[in-house]
Amino acid sequence: MLYQMHELWRAGAAPLTYWAEAGAKMFSAPGSWLAGIPEASRIAAGCELLYRVGKDYEKPEFGLHAVEIDGQHCPVVEQEVARKPFCRLLRFKRYSDDAGNLRTLKGDPSVLVVAPLSGHHATLLRDTVRTLLRDHKVYVTDWLDARMVPAAEGAFSLDDYVAYIQDFIRHIGARELHVISVCQPTVPVLAAVSLMAARGETTPRSLVMMGGPIDTRQSPTAVNAMAMQKPLWWFESNLIQIVPANYPGRGRRVYPGFLQHAGFMAMNPERHFMSHWDFYQDLVKGDLEDAAAHRRFYDEYNAVLDMPARYYLDTVRIVFQQQLLPRGLWDVAGARVDPAAIRSYKGGGTALLTVEGELDDISGAGQTHAAHALCSGIAAADRQQLTVAGAGHYGIFSGRRWREQVYPQVRDFIAGHTA
Repeated sequence: MLYQMHELWRAGAAPLTYWAEAGAKMFSAPGSWLAGIPEASRIAAGCELLYRVGKDYEKPEFGLHAVEIDGQHCPVVEQEVARKPFCRLLRFKRYSDDAGNLRTLKGDPSVLVVAPLSGHHATLLRDTVRTLLRDHKVYVTDWLDARMVPAAEGAFSLDDYVAYIQDFIRHIGARELHVISVCQPTVPVLAAVSLMAARGETTPRSLVMMGGPIDTRQSPTAVNAMAMQKPLWWFESNLIQIVPANYPGRGRRVYPGFLQHAGFMAMNPERHFMSHWDFYQDLVKGDLEDAAAHRRFYDEYNAVLDMPARYYLDTVRIVFQQQLLPRGLWDVAGARVDPAAIRSYKGGGTALLTVEGELDDISGAGQTHAAHALCSGIAAADRQQLTVAGAGHYGIFSGRRWREQVYPQVRDFIAGHTA
């Protein structure tokens, strides 16, 4: 019922939102007589702030159309190379008119970036992908909004997530592939590769795991504490809703994006309030550069998707409440997950790099590095761990620290384990 009430409120607020957008333009547009009246800048700023608080935020575009490689401008084309009911596999293909440069591009390592299915869209990793494109052929998992998936497609569980990752690895080809998982997918990616190794399948050349909850018993954060304080039925009763009839997924049980967004905002309400106040002040002062930066950030931050209910509840139970992976008790589709089955050997097998942020308040210290103890079949020479000083959760895969501190080590690690 809550989802239906939210949709009614959203529909009722739409006229006010449209009015606010029009007001912001009328009181700020060059040549408009309204822009010349006293306090016009404050009226325009107030209208735009109201518009941005009330508007719908659609899924952003990756917008990656070119990359500069060795001083040459290379066009980039986004391609859908595989599709499943709940996910698209995208490739960002680079092109060049220079024959020598083209040969270099074709020889670059292939990287599969597994994006989180935890509220935000895969576009949150735009900076990650843009940086990787300099030296790699890049594939990305683009998870779909569950409200847009017809109920006839059935449920989606954490086991299904693991199966999706395995299918994508096989589709690309594991022999020369490197897999980078960011945050939540570190757990299902480790499970997927462990099961492939146990079956004797070829596994990726390397796993790069960044800021993920491999073992949430290590340095529990506020996120971990909440999962432990509430029983599973509480999450199902209070957070799971039914998709309304105005979406293709009508009738599907989901953890709605608007509830997730409310949770994100509640974690740091003062910071978000001050950010919006600063945005208002920037508009009044005419500081268009800072105002544009605010818009870019919140266009991404406020765009959230619905998660399938079964997948969300599986994650709460298996990853955060029972810690089945580090305890060696997790079964996927009837098979026990044993990361020790992943092997490395001279010139082959799978290597492991884990990355943590010193100030990460989502995945605590040691939670990602815990993968090393589990992956005992990987030789010590093929395992590395990196803790980024001064970096929070997002800093290890986006922004200056990612580009200047983390990426060079990730690039060199992948290059060192490429056949």
